[in-house]
Amino acid sequence: MRDTVAAYHELLTDGVASETFAQLDAQQRARGLYFGERPLCTVLRPRFLDPAQYGWLQHRAAVLLRAFDRAHRKAIADRTFRAQFALLDWEERLVTIDPGFHSPSPTSRLDAFFVDDGTGVKFTEYNAETPAGGGYNDALTDVFLGLPVMRDFLRRYQVRPLPVFHSVMHCLLDAFAQWRRTSEPPRIAIIDWRDVPTYSEFVLFGDYFGQHGIPCAIVDPREVEYNNGRLRAGDFTITLIYKRVLLSELIEREGEGNAIIQAVREGAACMVNPFACKILHKKTSLAVLSDECNTELFTADERAAIAAHIPWTRRVEERTTMVGNRAVDLLSYIAEHRERLVLKPSDEYGGKGILLGWEATAEEWNEGMRQALREPYIVQERIPLPSEPFPTFDGRGAVVTDRMLDTAPYCFYGEYMDGCLTRLATTSLLNVTAGGGSNVPTMLVEPR
Repeated sequence: MRDTVAAYHELLTDGVASETFAQLDAQQRARGLYFGERPLCTVLRPRFLDPAQYGWLQHRAAVLLRAFDRAHRKAIADRTFRAQFALLDWEERLVTIDPGFHSPSPTSRLDAFFVDDGTGVKFTEYNAETPAGGGYNDALTDVFLGLPVMRDFLRRYQVRPLPVFHSVMHCLLDAFAQWRRTSEPPRIAIIDWRDVPTYSEFVLFGDYFGQHGIPCAIVDPREVEYNNGRLRAGDFTITLIYKRVLLSELIEREGEGNAIIQAVREGAACMVNPFACKILHKKTSLAVLSDECNTELFTADERAAIAAHIPWTRRVEERTTMVGNRAVDLLSYIAEHRERLVLKPSDEYGGKGILLGWEATAEEWNEGMRQALREPYIVQERIPLPSEPFPTFDGRGAVVTDRMLDTAPYCFYGEYMDGCLTRLATTSLLNVTAGGGSNVPTMLVEPR
């Protein structure tokens, strides 16, 4: 892949780089590809993956998804086991409600990093509630395939996009068909706060649904009413909720008795992802998989995948646990090894509350530990962050610098992965929400 990247960069002469940047900028403005007020993409190259590497990633993800599903089914059936996920009281009241369809997370996303020069992978989080970015990936793919630099590149290389729109739509329609038990088409509401920076992605999905003849509206939770068994936003009747608002924010701002929660509880509307997704969405789900206390729950194949691909992860609490082959006091171990650990709140997003031990002072780390004992947190081993060279435009020509990058594959029905989000950053926190990051489309590439 290094040769492929080098060949692409060689095509970015000053004139081509200037023309490519101008078209990228114009296309992002025209299509609304902005995160708040920032353009989604600030570099001139997509993320390239080798088809064999992508196929291997799909295989490993599928094994881990089976392990996550096994843990979820055990949690639904066994409240004592479910306690490991550190659910809040309102979550306990909602997660066992039958959504009317099979999968607790029809759409989801794993967040990962390739390690060992791309021969290994570590999955550090599982977004099982509101996986974002798929619409942006598809739109940016379309933009990049039309850029001037691609004209000569496509003559030498096969480039295959990894679209996500269609899989999200099929998951929504499948869940609705199971819930309604009829072929009647849904009326979709994409629900989130009107002022979130990802609003432009909702527009992309709404347009896509509309192109396929599915009525769709983008709706703020505060605009929804539930009366006489019908969920409405103004004159628009909602039968299928594409839930992009986080349940925790919805409950915090609108209360557990809000119209959306009532309608779903009473079977008046189908919601994807459902309440049950909260179990695996908690970052504690990785601790459940990683913890030696749960080893016997998983098959030999799943245990091997967990050992190879899930970083050592524990819920922060007073206990003894295993690190490698030795038993340690967990809190003492965390205090003494901050340079190799990260603290994460169990249910936050966008990098909120994450404390990187190797970048924290001793005082900051101690305060982080105190916070982690007051509310659900996990501690996770540090993962070496991979980097690749990416070109930007400096006003005269292309300038190539290394950027750290993650690999975030999209998953469907909790069974398989298809499509991949890539985020770039110059800091250790690879998250566009946290600021300073960039999205790039991910494509499979091989020589013709």
